[in-house]
Amino acid sequence: MNYWRERSQPYKPGQAAPFKVSRSKIELFMQCPRCFWLDVRLKITRPNGPPFNINKAIDELFKKEFDAYRVKGEPHPIMTEYSVAAVPFMHEKLDDWRETFVGVQAPHKETNLLVFGAVDDLWVTPTGDVIVVDYKATAKDKDVSIDSGWQISYKRQMEVYQWLLRQNGLPVSSTGYFVYANGRMDMDGFFNRIEFKTKVIPYTGNDSWVEPTLLKMKACMDNDAMPPIGDSIMGGPCEFCTYARQRTELTVKALQAQKTAKA
Repeated sequence: MNYWRERSQPYKPGQAAPFKVSRSKIELFMQCPRCFWLDVRLKITRPNGPPFNINKAIDELFKKEFDAYRVKGEPHPIMTEYSVAAVPFMHEKLDDWRETFVGVQAPHKETNLLVFGAVDDLWVTPTGDVIVVDYKATAKDKDVSIDSGWQISYKRQMEVYQWLLRQNGLPVSSTGYFVYANGRMDMDGFFNRIEFKTKVIPYTGNDSWVEPTLLKMKACMDNDAMPPIGDSIMGGPCEFCTYARQRTELTVKALQAQKTAKA
């Protein structure tokens, strides 16, 4: 059975089949256990935001660029510019590792979870250490960084990828890189073209939190009681839970008002 191409079913406590958990589901749990529980137990998901099609296009173009140097076994010029002693990593499973619903996979025996996540790119050092690389894109009038509080999710994303690759037996460098493209807003006009300035930002990851988090996730999944409204990564109650509760209360009040008016 190919667990990775079937439509996922709600988690059932005690199920024998491994339950697949994506990197984004781990992030969801970190942000709000209640939202996570509703997702895996009842398939009630958070509302989807608009698709970032421009970002997706930039990701695909970055892959084509780095793949050309991967074939040649040479560093991309931006790697040389930022003094990264590595070349794009050539591996027979790279295409699978990049595919959204396949990705790098690792079974976690203690929880019977199948953890997976799709990487953007991998580089390799002369000594054979594999480097996790994540593409990012934005458009702002100041230099890009990964220093904002909400960008902790970027860092956790990279650390999950590092953990997954280590579970697959690869020697993974603790230092990964964000290839961050910033659309320039200081040009004289659009003229059917946006120019980007790309920056390579190093980040030293620590994946020690991943396995303890998987154990907490499994305990949450096995509990029939829905977790209370939790705190978001930005501080304060989860905005999704808060909205859902307030919307329900307003609906109930409206129904009660209708009944009173008819009485």
